[in-house]
Amino acid sequence: MNTPRMSGIRGATCLERDDAAEMSDAVGELLGRMLEINNVAIEDVVSVILTCTQDLTSAFPAAGARAFGLVDTPLMCAHTAVDQAACFVIMSEVEARSQGIEQRKMVYVHCLAQALDSRSLL
Repeated sequence: MNTPRMSGIRGATCLERDDAAEMSDAVGELLGRMLEINNVAIEDVVSVILTCTQDLTSAFPAAGARAFGLVDTPLMCAHTAVDQAACFVIMSEVEARSQGIEQRKMVYVHCLAQALDSRSLL
């Protein structure tokens, strides 16, 4: 019997403004790119932690993850210590059935990795 292996993937993005529709779209775009780039099927996502800066209050990022299709996946939202940056980070545990998951890749959309790293968001 094969025991499933777990791995973690993460990604980050920034919004133009605090808007519920923009957040939902951005969460879906980021999750889609994270799964595609890391060759992970949506059914292999075990859990997701979504963190956002404290200036994003129009919606919970988890609502965008549900709209993306993670309806039965455990999700948790939290704020980062950074007050204003209009950014959020998604960290996900995935079942590593897919080939190449050992070489997982971080995904940055609509933001500079250096800016996020300097703000200690990742």
